[in-house]
Amino acid sequence: MDIEALRHGNFVSLGTAVEDWTGMITHLTAMEKTARDDLMAKANRANWAGVNATVSREFINRTAGEFADAVTQATSIRNILRDTRSELISYRDELNRVIDRGWDKHLSVVGTKGGGFTVFVNVHPEPAGSKEAMKLLRDDLQEILNKATESDSTAAQVLKAIANHAEYGFSDTSYKDRDTAADALQAAKDMAKIVKKDPADRTAEDLAKLNTYLKKYHDDPLFSEQFALSAEPKDTLQFWAEVTDRYAGVKGAELEGLKDLQKNLSLTLASATYSDSAQMKEWKHGLINEGNTDFRADPTNPLKGPIGAIGFQVISSLMGHGKYDSEFLDEYGKKLLKSDMAPAGLVGMNTKDAWTVPDQSADLIFGDGNGHDPVNGFMDALSHNAEAATNTFDDKAVLDHVLQSTRYTDRGESVGHALEAAVTSVSFGEVPTEPAPHTKTQVEIMKNVMNAVAQPGNGADLVDSAIGASLGHMASAYMPEISQALTGKGSDSIFLSDSADPSALEKVDSERFLYEVARDKDGRAAIRLGETIYTSSLLEAHVSDPSLFDGDPNVAIKAIATNAGLIEGIVGHSVADAAIAGTLESEKSEKEALKSQGDFYKAIASAGVGVGAVALAPQNLSGAMVGAAGGGFFGGIIGMAVDRLMDGREEESALDASLYASGKGLAHAQDSAVVQTQNSARDAISAHESKLPGGSTDMLILEGINDGWTRSDQVLEDSHARPSS
Repeated sequence: MDIEALRHGNFVSLGTAVEDWTGMITHLTAMEKTARDDLMAKANRANWAGVNATVSREFINRTAGEFADAVTQATSIRNILRDTRSELISYRDELNRVIDRGWDKHLSVVGTKGGGFTVFVNVHPEPAGSKEAMKLLRDDLQEILNKATESDSTAAQVLKAIANHAEYGFSDTSYKDRDTAADALQAAKDMAKIVKKDPADRTAEDLAKLNTYLKKYHDDPLFSEQFALSAEPKDTLQFWAEVTDRYAGVKGAELEGLKDLQKNLSLTLASATYSDSAQMKEWKHGLINEGNTDFRADPTNPLKGPIGAIGFQVISSLMGHGKYDSEFLDEYGKKLLKSDMAPAGLVGMNTKDAWTVPDQSADLIFGDGNGHDPVNGFMDALSHNAEAATNTFDDKAVLDHVLQSTRYTDRGESVGHALEAAVTSVSFGEVPTEPAPHTKTQVEIMKNVMNAVAQPGNGADLVDSAIGASLGHMASAYMPEISQALTGKGSDSIFLSDSADPSALEKVDSERFLYEVARDKDGRAAIRLGETIYTSSLLEAHVSDPSLFDGDPNVAIKAIATNAGLIEGIVGHSVADAAIAGTLESEKSEKEALKSQGDFYKAIASAGVGVGAVALAPQNLSGAMVGAAGGGFFGGIIGMAVDRLMDGREEESALDASLYASGKGLAHAQDSAVVQTQNSARDAISAHESKLPGGSTDMLILEGINDGWTRSDQVLEDSHARPSS
């Protein structure tokens, strides 16, 4: 900092900039509110179909989100400018006070060329102690200038980093002042030094400190970017290979600490991938290019073996947490899966050979497997980024390979989670907060998965305990499309959906898929929960607004009941056939599966989005119905239906056992389906004060369920070889 610039600075321009940015924040906030409450809200309620229902709505929602990011970025810039101006003014005033105190001691200060300064005695002869006084004055002035320089330079660094973070649109970077941002950048550089430290000198305390800072800052985009850039791709991977080797076999608190470090390192790197700065683009390419590099934990030790951890293995071991950038995952996935698909043979069969390295002892994930199969970690990353998952599985060759490879590897659970994200737009384990209509691409992926599972001979082998729950979740999310496929053309006015391609699924594939997935207890529980939610929401929609269907309301109600009977019949026959084959799990295990998933499904339904919730249906509702749909539950009918399914409490005319209890015979399951559907209809009639007569509605549902149940036996006889045949 030039002493004359600080000494005479008035910072009027900087003050004007702060005022301008404050005004900008006010305008952007108003625009963000309009975008959120008007533009986005109308888009979500619009009765759109086809491309508009997916692409246009998504574009509008993202655009509205950009306004929110613009407010955040503008606020951060204003805060940093305001804080820097305040600091520089305080340093200016302090500088002048110190100079004035020097004058009182007969000392003068003048600037020199290049921004420096000189202190001299301005009287003759020099008073006693002048040399000491000059030194003290020089030191005080230099300290002030150093602090002013740091304030100015770090502000410039932070502002430049914020501007460069997003190539297009706005960054969601948020800082309350310059100090906060500067501290984050400095902490990132300090933590990178631990990563690059000589392993012989790196202590457990170093790792604990690194973990503490990564835990604090992993969501801070500037920290994450600076950390990644300072640590560098190759050194980061080498660091993790060394750490996992050195601490292999640890237990207790030490093990938990290292797992936490792995999680926070993964979260930090994921955050870093969202930067669009030129340096980070180079970093991402550099990381991917290390995919085939051999990272030996200790190259000087021959006992460690000739092969350490392959780059792909190390990278994927750090993808278990966080949401990595879509473009980065697309690029990484293409290179990784090219290697995974390289071995010859049947689709997916010899994929394990690609990652089987003789004498490799690396354990990159501390006992949760060993990290040797990098596709596991990549699938975990896709499960946290639905957009990237959809992009990956849009390639049918990749989908077929990855799905079939689950027969020969232990990646089934990770693949299942990634597929869930791909076909639903919802990251695994998250509860969506807004409608996520299925796109044509997603429906096509779901269609291909269903076709693979429905294949006679070995399709059923794809359903096991690792992936069964995910396939069940996918089936439940596609209840609208499955219902239209099972019922046939022209059923869309009853089986409401805002899918971009609601009639694309194949009838026989749908039947066989439900049957096979129902052999798994978790898959079966998910199907039943999905059917229950969709049936109850449909009944409520049609009871509360008969104009949804332009015919007799009784026709719609019976069709809904028939569909419920068909789906529950397919599931029931799957259970019965499993019992005949001796492969049925215990009744207790299915009850536990229903309970463990029920709360999550209720959360989805209550959000007004996701599986069968009314937000899947009434995009064309009007008036009060729109508000009811936005609330998700309407009158809470869905919640009561799920509660009955989970709790299995006794209802009038029900048997004295849990609803849908497995192993109690087809008759019991059929009766339970009748009772559940009748109760949902009664709840809807009561909640909306409908004039539909309860008794005749019960009879319609009884007939419909029984018709559907009978039909389920017939369609399975036609499409599936069964032990009960």
